[in-house]
Amino acid sequence: MNTSLFRWAFALIFMSLIGAFFVPLAAIPRLAVSAHTIGMMSGLLLIAIGAIWTHFRLSDHQLLWLKWLWIYSSYANWIGCLIGGMLGAGRTTPVAAAGMEGGAAAEAAVLVLLGSVGVVAVFAAGLSWWGVRRG
Repeated sequence: MNTSLFRWAFALIFMSLIGAFFVPLAAIPRLAVSAHTIGMMSGLLLIAIGAIWTHFRLSDHQLLWLKWLWIYSSYANWIGCLIGGMLGAGRTTPVAAAGMEGGAAAEAAVLVLLGSVGVVAVFAAGLSWWGVRRG
């Protein structure tokens, strides 16, 4: 088990639960609810990865990468949706935002965060798959 991932997971779950109280104040409430849901699910994913940590057949260097790729993708996904929901930056998430768009800085931040999540999560999933391969 990886207790460090558990700590990161429960911190994310806690922040996602607190964030749910601010949904009514969000510029895009539907995207703020998405941030809450993503935070909760990402926290559970980190718990699951931490629970099977000893089953990854990777070098210490690869394990370090694996840990931080999953942490980054979990937190960046949550923060990207939270920023979008609170500041009304919905260009990157048109379905949840129903066409709303925010300021240039907020839109850029959401684009970078959510865009990077797509790439980082693919690497994390690929490295995870490689790590549990049959030996």
